[in-house]
Amino acid sequence: MTFDTHSSSKAVPLVDIRDLHFGYGERLILSGVSLQVPHGKVTAIMGASGGGKTTLLRLISGQNMPPRGAVFFDGTDVGAQDQQGLYALRRRMGMLFQFGALFTDMTVFENVAFPLREHTQLPESLLRDVVLMKLNAVGLRGARDLYPSEISGGMARRVALARAIALDPELLMYDEPFAGLDPIALGTTARLIRRLNDALGATTVLVSHDLDETFQIADHVIILANGAIAEQGTPAQIRASSDPLVRQFVRGEFDGPVRFHYPGPTLQQDFGAQRAAGGHP
Repeated sequence: MTFDTHSSSKAVPLVDIRDLHFGYGERLILSGVSLQVPHGKVTAIMGASGGGKTTLLRLISGQNMPPRGAVFFDGTDVGAQDQQGLYALRRRMGMLFQFGALFTDMTVFENVAFPLREHTQLPESLLRDVVLMKLNAVGLRGARDLYPSEISGGMARRVALARAIALDPELLMYDEPFAGLDPIALGTTARLIRRLNDALGATTVLVSHDLDETFQIADHVIILANGAIAEQGTPAQIRASSDPLVRQFVRGEFDGPVRFHYPGPTLQQDFGAQRAAGGHP
């Protein structure tokens, strides 16, 4: 069941990011990033921690606005929207936050019903049917009356996924959906992400550090590093990359372009002066 009758042009990328710059204070996070997310595909955003992956999701949804560059959603400039325009765009997006971010004082049913109550005028009988359909899609229809404290972490992630698809969004965004999951829950969540993307005819942007599961479900992978795109392509192309930074990330190597030690004074500067002053070694 779809509540938004907006018709997207498949010739236009669903997400089009152009020369994007963004930082927090004087710390630059993204510098000149340009990328496109095509309709109907699963696009993975990967890279080392602190590289701007979650920030990119916040920029797509208009939670942050870039000082330079632009983010277009289905041809609409996100940064040019007023509050009402942003509200309308976000209604066409679904977001699964890291660790689920469920409302702890609401049941599973009420968590999934929340966006429907906020954005629609559905009668209670129809709302009930929609919520149960979404819970059934993630295998948790029987857990409708439980609270988040009464279910496992993997189940909570699936409830959050049901909430994210409640309005049948065109764009689904996932921020580290595999973090903290056991192997069974991780595999289940990965398959759900791929299956729901295809069944809903949606488009997915997935931020993750889990290479194996992400590479199994992604159509396109983008590696962010040092504020820019280091590499992009199919999972096979990323694995075969000769770029030293990409190779270090894919292989999980201890040292390389991404150094183990945070930049600072040399050992001689820190310890040599102490010895010269008669301090302990």
